[in-house]
Amino acid sequence: MNSEQLGRYIDETNGMSKPWLLVQLRLKKLQERREDITQEAYLEALADIHQDLMKLGEWWTGQEREVFGHDV
Repeated sequence: MNSEQLGRYIDETNGMSKPWLLVQLRLKKLQERREDITQEAYLEALADIHQDLMKLGEWWTGQEREVFGHDV
């Protein structure tokens, strides 16, 4: 799945309100650009995405059934 397909999926499933999907989209877009940017720019962008992912914390706590389809 490329970033365009993932973006459509996110849009069609109302995923704009799901930050973990937006992180996946950012990672996919970065992966697609990797050959066109410097290693420094790639690592900086990856660190930024990682920082945002870590800010999500345990966002799923209390909504396991809705997010994962079952209790954890």
